Amino acid sequence: MVYRYTAHKWNLFARFTAYAAALGFALVLSGCGYNEFQRLDEQSKAAWSEVLNQYQRRADLVPNIVATVKGEAAFEQDTLTKVVEARAKATSMQVTPETLNNPEAFSKFQKAQGELGGALSRLLVVSEQYPNLKANQGFSDLRVQLEGTENRITVARNRYIQSVQDYNILARSFPSNLTASVLGYQPKPTLAVANEAAITVPPTVDFEKK
Repeated sequence: MVYRYTAHKWNLFARFTAYAAALGFALVLSGCGYNEFQRLDEQSKAAWSEVLNQYQRRADLVPNIVATVKGEAAFEQDTLTKVVEARAKATSMQVTPETLNNPEAFSKFQKAQGELGGALSRLLVVSEQYPNLKANQGFSDLRVQLEGTENRITVARNRYIQSVQDYNILARSFPSNLTASVLGYQPKPTLAVANEAAITVPPTVDFEKK
């Protein structure tokens, strides 16, 4: 009887200790940024989703832009080809939530998007030397839509960059970096294309060329 009573007390003590340890661990995690990690992680994912939405919006405009430009018989075929190829490359890449935690895949995807933006920018510059195309209302409307989409892409990218910056600061700061280490939270890659500046430089257009 004494043995059973002692065993019962020991079980209660063991349970209490386990609960106390779990509660203490939860409090430690909370104090070391666990909840903040969850909030910023969800925030960065939401911001990234908006970036993808705007990239898709731009990609959806390309077929109509290309079809309209093809109506200008003398338009430079090389410029059109580069736009089509850039779109195909950008849209062929599979983007998953894991992409956000894979710097190499993330960089490749961003480079492809940068190349598409650059190809479209070059197309718009070249189109300036074709009066008939400039006077085409359909092309003018598509150009306005594209410019608006590029602006939305910029806004979405900036929001994502800010959300990742907040997350990465938390992941690298003490004592929240201890929580990141224990739970395997790694800094997220940010939006940066190594040759973005070069990609977006307008080409030299020879207006004497026919």
